[in-house]
Amino acid sequence: MSSGYDKEEDGVMSVQDRPPPGKYKLTVADFLMLDETGVFGTTRTELLDGDIIIMNSEYRPHARIAEEVRYLMRRRLEELGSDLRPLSASTALSEHDVPLPDVVLTREARGEGTIPLASVQLVVEVSSTTLHRDTGLKATMYARAGVPEYWVVDVSGQVVRQFWSPQGDRYLVSAEATFGADIVATTIPGLTISTSAF
Repeated sequence: MSSGYDKEEDGVMSVQDRPPPGKYKLTVADFLMLDETGVFGTTRTELLDGDIIIMNSEYRPHARIAEEVRYLMRRRLEELGSDLRPLSASTALSEHDVPLPDVVLTREARGEGTIPLASVQLVVEVSSTTLHRDTGLKATMYARAGVPEYWVVDVSGQVVRQFWSPQGDRYLVSAEATFGADIVATTIPGLTISTSAF
């Protein structure tokens, strides 16, 4: 006996058609739809491996260092005549990943929506309370997406960790520089910034 509902016509899902119980990853489309409806309000969020991450409020010195990195990079890139621009904006990496890096160097600063992966040359995360995630899950995620270079500024440890040469889900080469030293980008000729103001 029919229930009277035509799921094709009404968009109603029957119990038999419903996915089995379990955890399901959100897609970028799901995440962006939720954001557009205002579900997150003014809360800063990321989509990491299909999970919505509510981000900490941004305090000093995290905010100061992130701003300093953006300023120094922009100034140097303009001197070099580069088309790269440093932003802090959501970046679509895969079907299930939309991080919000502290700094992303992109060739497509203008436009709508998330920063496209193909335009990304370097990503920087400033870590005050998120060092484990930034050097673990996020390093894996950025490498898997093929981001050429990734820096983690460890505020407590006063060191910058630099990763490059992504292969699979990891970076093959890494280096460290203590605060006060210069950082030389390995994938962008001429891009050097001083960490003395960190």
